[in-house]
Amino acid sequence: MSEIAGSIWWMIVALGVLVTFHEFGHYWVARRCGVGVLRFSVGFGKPIWSRRNKHGTEFAIAPIPLGGYVKMLDEREADVPAERLGEAFNRKPVLQRIAVVAAGPIANLILCVALLWAMFVIGKEDFAPVVGRVDGIAQQSGLRPGDRLLELDGRSIATATEATMGLVGAAMDNRDVDVQVEDAAGNRITRKVYTSRLPAGFDQQNVTGGIGLRWQFAVEPAEVREIAPGSAAAGALQPGDLITAVDGEPVDDASALRPMIQRLGARGGEVMVEVEREGSRLALPLQPQRMTDPNTQADFWGLGIVLGRGTPPAYDALQRYGPLAAIPVAVRQTGQLASDSLGMIRRMLTGHASLQNVSGPVTIAKVANASAERGLTWFLQFLALLSLSLAIVNLLPIPVLDGGHLLYYLIELVKGSPLSERAMAAGQFAGLAILAGLMGLALYNDILRPVI
Repeated sequence: MSEIAGSIWWMIVALGVLVTFHEFGHYWVARRCGVGVLRFSVGFGKPIWSRRNKHGTEFAIAPIPLGGYVKMLDEREADVPAERLGEAFNRKPVLQRIAVVAAGPIANLILCVALLWAMFVIGKEDFAPVVGRVDGIAQQSGLRPGDRLLELDGRSIATATEATMGLVGAAMDNRDVDVQVEDAAGNRITRKVYTSRLPAGFDQQNVTGGIGLRWQFAVEPAEVREIAPGSAAAGALQPGDLITAVDGEPVDDASALRPMIQRLGARGGEVMVEVEREGSRLALPLQPQRMTDPNTQADFWGLGIVLGRGTPPAYDALQRYGPLAAIPVAVRQTGQLASDSLGMIRRMLTGHASLQNVSGPVTIAKVANASAERGLTWFLQFLALLSLSLAIVNLLPIPVLDGGHLLYYLIELVKGSPLSERAMAAGQFAGLAILAGLMGLALYNDILRPVI
């Protein structure tokens, strides 16, 4: 399956699952409160499939898979027969209306816990949070190759993904973070990572690179994989050669070679490249050449080689629990993810986090496809995060969303009477404007920004 087709397919699967659970939450509580439900639709548009149950509810699947809805009896939307006025949503007590509206986001929270539970029972593979290479801020903070992160700001760390997210949050808050590590000798040490030293405008998508930290799983030997014809390396290096040093400076990571050649090429003259080849050590004099990056069209000094192992690194961390033990772990993980998500919203509102972090359907589709390709547990985690995000976004006090309706009903509960139709209409208009702005920003980040 092509990347585009896969992205579209897995986004449809993801949204279908999440929307179904969300709308079922509304439907289930509405029925328990005696509200008449006319239609339960997954997707928008004219139904391509539908069935009606004994209560008269039409269950439908529509062709536009960008959401869904539950249509209830409501005098504000259409005339209700006199014999069914007791089933009208607008005539139900305010607490019941609150329960019906809140049920959708709550269903997504429950689904998030269930998906994480399944992920932990199956066993989530990831990479261990072991330091592979350091320079800059990471080196100044005392981190060393071989250090394994155990805690970050008092929170236990099991994977490089968790450690990276913790460092990203600290960097956005412009604060240093305490980390407990186990060094290569087995000693437990607490260090302070000076993430506050990152320059203004740092790349929030690559905080670990900004502080000079490279995880062990990402460190690649400088093994020659391809050689460009007519380049400086042609006729001297061979595929499979392992570059160990350049001009006596050790090369312990493929990513370190390019800036090294840049520096030496600008100096002028030949460089001595030391390699391991079939058990033998060789020293080969090479002359760096000016080359052009085909992606950026920028000139640089290079040897004309492509490095890398050619295959992705193997996972070296596994989070697996029994069915009972996985329950509290999934609940705790949901709480941590919710805290991180709310923290990101707070940072964007206060300007500490870039609005580039707002993503739309294109990014969701790409991540859905990438997660599915990495395996079932990664896709379950993606679904859990998306379900949690759907719950949080829907609870925001923006008219049109569930949170906006809850705000109206809470005001009614305190005030003793509903808001005027004029006030609610104004709120709906404002909510639509806010949503349109957010959708425009998300699409800009998804499509236009990468092109520019």
